[in-house]
Amino acid sequence: MPMSRRALAAAAAALVLPLSACGSGGDGGGSTDASGTIQGDITFQTWNLRANFQSYFDGLIADFEKKYPGTHVKWIDQPAEGYPDKLSADAGGGTLPDVVNVSPDLVAPLAKAGLALDLDKAAGTYRSEYLEGAWAGHQVPGMSGTYAFPWYLNTGPLFYNKALFREAGIDPDQPPKTYDELFADALRMAKKSGGKVATLANVPTIEDFGRYGVTLMNRQGTAFAFNDAKGVELLTRYKELYDAKALDPQALTATPESSGKKFLTGAVAMNPGSALDLDNFKKNAPSLYRNIGITDQITSTGHVNMYVMGVMVNSRTRHTPAAVAFAHFVTDAQNQMSFARKVAIFPSTAGSLNDPYFTKEDGTDETRVRIAAAKSLKSAVNYTPVLFSDQMKTALRNEVAKALQGEESPKQALDNAVNAANRLLQQG
Repeated sequence: MPMSRRALAAAAAALVLPLSACGSGGDGGGSTDASGTIQGDITFQTWNLRANFQSYFDGLIADFEKKYPGTHVKWIDQPAEGYPDKLSADAGGGTLPDVVNVSPDLVAPLAKAGLALDLDKAAGTYRSEYLEGAWAGHQVPGMSGTYAFPWYLNTGPLFYNKALFREAGIDPDQPPKTYDELFADALRMAKKSGGKVATLANVPTIEDFGRYGVTLMNRQGTAFAFNDAKGVELLTRYKELYDAKALDPQALTATPESSGKKFLTGAVAMNPGSALDLDNFKKNAPSLYRNIGITDQITSTGHVNMYVMGVMVNSRTRHTPAAVAFAHFVTDAQNQMSFARKVAIFPSTAGSLNDPYFTKEDGTDETRVRIAAAKSLKSAVNYTPVLFSDQMKTALRNEVAKALQGEESPKQALDNAVNAANRLLQQG
């Protein structure tokens, strides 16, 4: 289920659509006018949610059909594996459902192919109901419009091992708040432990460059730009960490799961996560749980990273008013709040994060993490460009690895990554 911060971070591979792709409307498609009578049969597709949330969605659909007696919603749930490929095949074959669970990188090619309804035009009256950053999450550079209702959000803190900080002579109650402090503490910890304890377990990704303040794309959305001076600076600093063993040696091939295991075993002092991780620490690493520190994401911009899921309306649907009404219903404040109480995610609707569930302390770490995350989400942004495909992520990771190993300079590595990403962008 693509719910946790880590799962959302890895949200989906690139989606390649033929330019001639058409949606479920088949011959001629549907109307972009959502103001008509809400009636008709529509299909709703989710992404690996049935196993854990069937009763929730059954109830949601029943409530919608009761509110609009002339409607009928058929729910389809697809497995997590191969979801992008399934969307691509449906888009190309004219069988794309009327309402579709998407992430920003999945909606971009659908929007470019003319298959995602522009909600700024069809449902702009709803825009004020959502957080500004969440509504912008499904906008596509180079295109005007918004192509999915924002649904659930996630973000998370940095966890750190207070015992390892203490052993390195670093105040465990004063974790790093800035990048300068992070890199200084990491070098100190590596030196103190003789290179046995790294502070970080992951190489920088595109979202890390964004948090550092790097310009990721030009304003037109036609070219990537993360090889600027700020980007080179960040990669250069990571190279210093890698050489000093302050960055885990296996970071070049690390996955979120392997990084998490490193943190569990005390080989790494800091790791990003979410409230879902606390229970894992409690069950599988009680000594770590007793020494767990929780601090905010480090950022140079003042805005943490947001992971966002959305609900898209197929522009070729034959029942535009019903499809738009249902997509809005799924993502309205009441239903998002209900969903957020069932799993550690956050609603994207304006004002929902002021609910006592997200603001009132009860003395538990789980609630502390939830409250901190909810507060930061009010001004969070999705740093990963919607046009940054899985192939582009691989190209960046490969070039970062070459820089850290000394095969290329940080500048050359980022130039190569940007050139590769821009070639892929033009091909798309």
